[in-house]
Amino acid sequence: MHVRDVHLPDIDADDQWCELMIHTATPEVGKQWTDTGEIHERRDLKGRAEGDTRSVPGHPALTRVLRQHIEDEGLKPGELLFQGENGGILAGSVIRRAWRSARQAALAPHVFDSPTGKRVYDNRHTRLTKWLNDGFPPAQVAEWAGNSVPVLLGHLRPVRRRATAGPEEAA
Repeated sequence: MHVRDVHLPDIDADDQWCELMIHTATPEVGKQWTDTGEIHERRDLKGRAEGDTRSVPGHPALTRVLRQHIEDEGLKPGELLFQGENGGILAGSVIRRAWRSARQAALAPHVFDSPTGKRVYDNRHTRLTKWLNDGFPPAQVAEWAGNSVPVLLGHLRPVRRRATAGPEEAA
């Protein structure tokens, strides 16, 4: 993601939600699986027409972090938001190490040792499931996720909560 794809509100705006524009995916697939011999392969977004973009809302807390990061690093619009060596794509191993360190610092040992948030992607799955469980309409959750409702529901299963037992059943 380039800095120009991060749309931050004015610092004094009442609404501090930002917007992230995703244009392509550049997954780390390994040199042996790309035509170019590079580790990453640039692709259009999964499940979208060629050239389509995806808009992702960013919570005000993320807006603050991104604003500070861009300022601290002196980043320009055409530069990558998070850079690896020599300004290139950040290596997956760096992301995984940082994620593991953050989990270890923030979670109790028994939670760290559990599957909770083991991979960065697990957070997305957890958030979407929580929205469904909280009663948000599947069409809205699918839109936020950038998926269709069938794809969303094919991968996520909301928890069906049983009603609490009435007084006649409690005895």
